Amino acid sequence: MATDYTLWFNPRCSKCRRALELLQEAGIEPRLRRYLELPPSAAELEALLAKLPQPRAAVRTGEPEYPALKLPEGASRAELAKALSGQPRLLERPILEAGDRAVVARPPELVLELVASPAKGAPRA
Repeated sequence: MATDYTLWFNPRCSKCRRALELLQEAGIEPRLRRYLELPPSAAELEALLAKLPQPRAAVRTGEPEYPALKLPEGASRAELAKALSGQPRLLERPILEAGDRAVVARPPELVLELVASPAKGAPRA
């Protein structure tokens, strides 16, 4: 069965554009999830965060809006998802989803590691 790929994408972001280019060069045409145009729900974000080895890596902590969230250091996936659903601009990008796994592609070349690596069971929490 072929893996479906979803790239959480902001067309204004050079790293997103580079990740898409790398995937296309590898023969993969991912579904683009333009999260700023259609903000994700907390449930959708929680599902995404569950696929990441480090869910906190999906939060852009350097943005001016971040301090207002007052997220505790040990915030749960649910807390992170709720915060990000209210401030989708704080979602790190790009993120590539592949089945039950995902990667924050910083640098963008990390998309190729996810594509090349076989599934290894459930993601780490």
